[in-house]
Amino acid sequence: MKTPAVIDTAAVGAVLFDMDGVLTDTASVHFAAWARLFDSALPVLAPDVEHAPFSADDYRRLVDGRARIDGVEALLADRGVSVPRGEIDDPPGTETAWALANRKNEFFHEAISTGGVATFASSITVLDAVRDAGVRTAVVTASRNRADILAAAGLSDAFDAAVDGIDIEDQGLAGKPAPDTFLEAARRLDVEPARAVVIEDAVSGVAAGKAGAFGLVVGVARHDDPEELLAAGAHVVVTDLAELTVL
Repeated sequence: MKTPAVIDTAAVGAVLFDMDGVLTDTASVHFAAWARLFDSALPVLAPDVEHAPFSADDYRRLVDGRARIDGVEALLADRGVSVPRGEIDDPPGTETAWALANRKNEFFHEAISTGGVATFASSITVLDAVRDAGVRTAVVTASRNRADILAAAGLSDAFDAAVDGIDIEDQGLAGKPAPDTFLEAARRLDVEPARAVVIEDAVSGVAAGKAGAFGLVVGVARHDDPEELLAAGAHVVVTDLAELTVL
């Protein structure tokens, strides 16, 4: 039987929201920053190889929902390019994976400093509805920029807990598709995974929700990929959270 697109606030203890692509409309900004990074760096790193431009498929398969360093290493591996991992404080550049990750972060900050951060109105409606019902909330993201992005979006005080890229690094958490970040958010909220809802737009994030045995995993098909989200473990897939009912 098809799972209804419903959050029953009487039956759940927490709702865990992914950030980029679920709450904030920054996917296009991230895509542009990743494309700018790789389209400039790959010819330097492997000048004897003809590199296809960074594509929407690359974004979905290799970087969406992942920690920045994991995205860099996944794309490089996909293209057969190897560089040392380096250290988290490497200056932006092309010499190490962390240098590339930090250059991407520079590109991203340049973009949001001029264009700001938009939100999905229907997602904020769902967030407000579950909070009004007394359900605890958390934001779970691989981004190390979580605090800045939420502040720019006016959402700094909207969550009872947050797990982000800084926590991943500091606590040695595995990034999505491993369930560690969602499980840590549930732990901070003192809610069993079976009584928590995960809302994700990335295949890796949906897979993390499934791996963590969360009670309801909602996939948001922003990229016209409902079958991929279902295959990854979503109990229900919507194209926008306006299709999700909060009871």
